Order: sequence, then C-alpha cells, then structure tokens
Amino acid sequence: MLSKQSINVESTQVAIIGAGPSGSIAAALLKKHNIDCIILEKSTFPRFSIGESLLPACMESIKKAGMLEAVEKACFQYKDGAAFHFDGMFTSFDFTNKFSEGAGTTYQVQRGNFDKVLADSAQEQGVEIRYQHEITDVDVSQPKALLSVLDTQGNPYQVEADFILDASGFGRVLPRLLNLEEPSCLPPRKAIFTHLNDNIISEGYDRDKILISVHPINTQVWYWLIPFSNGTCSFGVVGEPEFFADYSSDNLEALKQLATEDKNLKQLLINAEYPNPCGEIMGYSANVTKLFDRNFALLGNAGEFLDPVFSSGVTIAMKSAELVAEALIKQFNQEEVDWQVDYSDKLMKGVNTFRCYVEGWYEGTFQDVIFHEDSNPKIKQMICAILAGYAWDEENPFVAEPERRLKVVAELCKPLTK
Repeated sequence: MLSKQSINVESTQVAIIGAGPSGSIAAALLKKHNIDCIILEKSTFPRFSIGESLLPACMESIKKAGMLEAVEKACFQYKDGAAFHFDGMFTSFDFTNKFSEGAGTTYQVQRGNFDKVLADSAQEQGVEIRYQHEITDVDVSQPKALLSVLDTQGNPYQVEADFILDASGFGRVLPRLLNLEEPSCLPPRKAIFTHLNDNIISEGYDRDKILISVHPINTQVWYWLIPFSNGTCSFGVVGEPEFFADYSSDNLEALKQLATEDKNLKQLLINAEYPNPCGEIMGYSANVTKLFDRNFALLGNAGEFLDPVFSSGVTIAMKSAELVAEALIKQFNQEEVDWQVDYSDKLMKGVNTFRCYVEGWYEGTFQDVIFHEDSNPKIKQMICAILAGYAWDEENPFVAEPERRLKVVAELCKPLTK
C-alpha cells in the first residue's frame, strides 16, 4: 500500500501514462468534453519509435481528436496502399479502392516527429504533458487510483486519479506493476531494422506504398521497406529468432546480407547507405490478463501487440483511445458504462480480426490470397479494407467472419499460387 504522507499529492480525473499516439489522442478527446487529465511521459519528444507506416483508418481517429490539420502540415510521406513481392511475383492494394467507408490515404512517418506533432497538438488544445516524469508505483486497490511519480529532478510526488489510462506502449507500465502480463498466442519473433538513405532510382518503385517482401526461401521471413518524404526509409526483417543464427551477430551486417537475398530489394537498395545503427526487438508480441478494471484501462501496445506485418499497431492504439474516451465521457456524465462490452469487446473485435490475418500470413494461407493471380475484385476490396485498418467494420464479411472467409477464399486461391 502506498502512503500519501510526507509528499505532495495532486488530484485529477484522468491520469494518462505516455504521450504517444494513444495517450495524446485520448487526452485530446477527453479535453473536448472538459474532463481534466494530465499525461505523464517518461521520455522527451521527439524520441525514436518503430512502427512508421500508418493505415488510413488512423486518419479517422486523428480527425476526431482535432489533429488532422497539424498532421497534414507536417509534410509526411503520402501513402495510398501496400505492395507485396515474393520471388518475382508482385501485387498491390490501392487503399482508395476498398469496401469500407472512410479515408483511403494516410502517411508514412518518422515516429519521433509524428508523435511530437500529435503531442504538441494535444498541448495546444489545453492538455498538460509532463515530460521526463516516471511512474514508479501504482495503487489501484481504492476507488481512486494513486500513482507514484518522479519528476525531472528525481523528486517524488503522487497523483490521485479517478481513472488511469496506460498508453505507455512497449513500456507496458501497468501490466508490469500490476502483474497483468500474459504470454501471447503468437510464437516469438525477432525484428532487426534501421533507417537508411535509400537512393532508390528505379522508375518502377512506388514511394506512396509500403513494400512488404517475402523471403525467397523461408516464407516465414519477411521484409518491410517504408519510404519517407526526405529520401530515407525504414528497412527491417522479421523472422523467428533461430532464423538469424546463420547470419552475422552484427545486426547491421545481417540486415545488409539479407537485403541481397531478395532480388528485387537487392536492386532497389543497390545504392543504399547505412549511416545508422541497427535496432532489434525480440519477442515483441504481448498480451494481458485483462484490459480494464474499475479505475484503469490499457491502451494500444500496453494491452496487446500482435505483429508488425500489416502495420496494425498504431491503428489499434488509436482505436483504443477512441473507445476508452467514449466510455469515460459517458462515465463522467453519470451514464452507465459496461467496460467489458463498451471497451474490451469492441476493441478486441478488431484486434482478433487482425490476429486472424496475421496468423494466416505466417501459415501461408493469407499469402496465397495476397499473391493470387486472378483475384475477385469484390473480395480484394474487402481484404483491402482490412489492410487499410478498417478491422472493426462488421459490414465487411471478412471482418464479421474472418476465420471462415479466409479459409474459403484461401482454398480457392491455393492452386494458382506459389
């Protein structure tokens, strides 16, 4: 039990841990309804974060939070779809030609700048963000939650809140402090990545799309290539940890070697320069025993992270911010809220839709669909909507019944694939 004695205790309606996309958007949405909230952020912004390719569904959340103009002014790389390559086979999805309503274009962003644009916009709307304030402990045993915090000088204080939102991403503050961690159903994978000067001169290369390439021999391994507006790009490889054992222990050298194993990437990156160190994330898929309790909720990666293959992470984070803000607005207006139905179930509908296609990707069934040579235009529009982030649109049969629909269409596609 934490003690309130001898240190300063502040009060707020909502305390938000983390100023990333979910935290900033949740705070802005709450502020529009005059709900008092503060964001406590351990880092200073801008700071590096992986996950640079947004989905069009993100733009809906950004617009609701009053941040669209700020994002548009930032001159990020325009994105209108996704391109896929496997051993000489190419296919692409145009996000403007999708089943679901909503934005059909978005951006590819360097997350340090992007996250700061959102956080700055939240501040301009009146949200208080305390940078370099670290959460050290939490007590949720009483009706009001109590956070223990260290300020920029290392001085302790406490924040008493009606509700806590954990938007700490991979920091996963509340899952760690409250012992909520649970193993993911997805097998552990490893990603190595860097930002490079791509110097791509190929006329056939479309910078308006993320390029996802399947390794020519091991289809469990895939590459991402995400171009930015300044001529650089994010480049990474994902595979099971044992796959990397045959490569250099120097991740940058391993990444360079892997770039040569795909003929298309080898040609695209023939003039690439690698001025930055190589990052690594291991066993990034995560889950928790619960997404909420009477005085807290987990947002985005703090709750569950699947896999980077379809860039769903930021979309799930922003959707969780929307849903949790809607629930809290009702709750502070003395309206009844069923957190299981109104938050957890709604959020998990989209998460589980994404999960189905992530699992299908690694099993190969979804790759069969992606690379099918004679795809049905209507089915492609429905799948395109999911790839664009509209995984909560149950009017889409591939959202309403993802497992069954994927199984049926994969069987139809299988004879014509790799």
